[in-house]
Amino acid sequence: MGNHFQTVVDLDATPADATALAARGLDWLVEEGIVRAERTDCVLGAPLGHPPGPLWAKAVGQEDWEPSDGLNIETGRTVFQGGQGDAMYAVCPHCAGHVDLYTDEWDLIEGAWEPFSKAIDIWYDTGRATVACPGCSRAGDLTAWTWDDDYYAFGYLGFEFWDWPEFSPGFLERFARVLGGHRTVLVGGKL
Repeated sequence: MGNHFQTVVDLDATPADATALAARGLDWLVEEGIVRAERTDCVLGAPLGHPPGPLWAKAVGQEDWEPSDGLNIETGRTVFQGGQGDAMYAVCPHCAGHVDLYTDEWDLIEGAWEPFSKAIDIWYDTGRATVACPGCSRAGDLTAWTWDDDYYAFGYLGFEFWDWPEFSPGFLERFARVLGGHRTVLVGGKL
C-alpha cells in the first residue's frame, strides 16, 4: 500500500528567496482554502504540516478520494526524488538525447549512472554540478537535465503534499504564477 506524495518543486527559487517564496505559496494555498494555516501531525518525515483545507478539491483533477495527509514545505538545497523505483533515462539539456540508465528489464547499464551519481553528490554539497552528455559531449548543468517521469528535481523549494489525489494542470499553472511565474516540476512518488 504505502504513502504517495506529489512535490511541486520551484526550479527557479534561489537560496536567498526560497523562504519568502515558501511563505507566498503557503499564503495563497491558505487563502484558496486548499490547505489550513495551522500545523498538525499530518505529514511523513516532518514533525508538523498543513492539513487539507475545506476547498482542497480546487487543486485536484478528480475528487476520487479525500486527501488523508497534508503539506510539508521544504526549503534549502534538496534533491527531490520519486521514492520507490528510479528514472529509466535522463535527457540532455543540449541535444535532447536520452541517456539510458537501465535496460527494459530494469538492469542497470554499466557506467551509465556513475556520472549522474557523482554530479548529484557534488550538487548536494555545493549547489553546482555538470554532467557531460555521452551523445553530444557537451557538459550540461545537472539542474537542466530532465528525467523520465520527472523522477528527480534539484532545487531550494518544494511543496510536498502527502496522500492527495492527482493535481490538475490548471492548479499547477496557477501555483507557478503565484511563485512569480517560475519554472516548476511535479515530482510524484510513493514510499
